[in-house]
Amino acid sequence: MVGKARAVSSSEGEDVRRIVSSEHLVSDKCPELSELEFGMIIASHAFGRWMIRCMSAAGVKDMTETEILVLHHVNHRGREKKLADICFVLNIEDTHVVSYAVKKLANLGFVSGERRGKEMFWSCTAEGISLCERYRQVREACLMPGFSGAEEENLRIGDLARLLRTLSGRYDQGARAASSI
Repeated sequence: MVGKARAVSSSEGEDVRRIVSSEHLVSDKCPELSELEFGMIIASHAFGRWMIRCMSAAGVKDMTETEILVLHHVNHRGREKKLADICFVLNIEDTHVVSYAVKKLANLGFVSGERRGKEMFWSCTAEGISLCERYRQVREACLMPGFSGAEEENLRIGDLARLLRTLSGRYDQGARAASSI
C-alpha cells in the first residue's frame, strides 16, 4: 500500500510512524532510507508533473520530462553540448532516449546541431532560448511564491541537494553491484 505508515521503535523506545511505500523493504539498519525513498518517489512524480505543466504554460504542450530537461541543459550557460555530455550531466544511461529528445527538439526548432568530425554539438536556437525564458517566468510566478527566500530555508535546500547527489552515487553503485549478481 502506497504511503502506509509503519510503527517502529526509536532508540528511546517510543513508537515512530514511518510513511513508506514498501514496508517489506524497510531495513533495521536504516529504516529512514525507506521513508526517503518514498519521499523521492512522490517528489519525482510531482517534479515531472510540474515541468510538463510549466512548459505547457510557457506555450509548448506535449513535451516529455526528458525533452524539457535536455532543452534546459542545452541552454545551460549558452555553451554547445555533445550528446554524451548531456547524458552524463543528466545521469541518463540510455543514450538513445536523449538522442530522440534532441532530435525532437531540433524538429521543433528549439535546438540546432553542428557536426564537427564524428561529433554533433547541440545549442539552443533563439526560439529555444525564448522558450526557456518563458518557462523561467512561469516558474517565478507559480513556484517561487511558495518559498520564503530566507537564508535558513536556502541553506536547508542546499544541504538536501548535496544529500540527493550523494545518494545518487550510492544508488548508482548499488545498481552496478546488482548488475553483477
